[in-house]
Amino acid sequence: MKTVRWAGIALLVFLAVSAIAGSVPMISSPHGEPLRLPQTLLQHSPFGSYLVPGIILLLANGLLAIWVLCLTLAQFRRHGLWMTLQGCVLFGWLAIECIMLRFVVWIHYLYGAVALALIGAGLLLRHAEISASFGDGI
Repeated sequence: MKTVRWAGIALLVFLAVSAIAGSVPMISSPHGEPLRLPQTLLQHSPFGSYLVPGIILLLANGLLAIWVLCLTLAQFRRHGLWMTLQGCVLFGWLAIECIMLRFVVWIHYLYGAVALALIGAGLLLRHAEISASFGDGI
């Protein structure tokens, strides 16, 4: 389980760093200039700029990933559930983004794999925690 935990930690670090790196330019320049994001990408969304998507990205996949990372590093009880939740949040973000963009590119597959790996690792960690608690007579 140590390998699964460290894989989950690596995925959470990757997600947190990349989400923060992507969200900060969206928030600081909501018309997409630094990232070269054309406004036409937002045409099928309820957003007029990248400000709200940037804030959601920061909260849902940046700061939440840092929170889950801290829980996992501290081996907080139920950290596997939190890791699974983060994977589900990321997967939901991707699904909604692809629906609004009306196309899928390679990076969606990459982050989809990260989401599924987080879900799987979280479920394995939770299963190990439950098994350990029954093994202790609880």
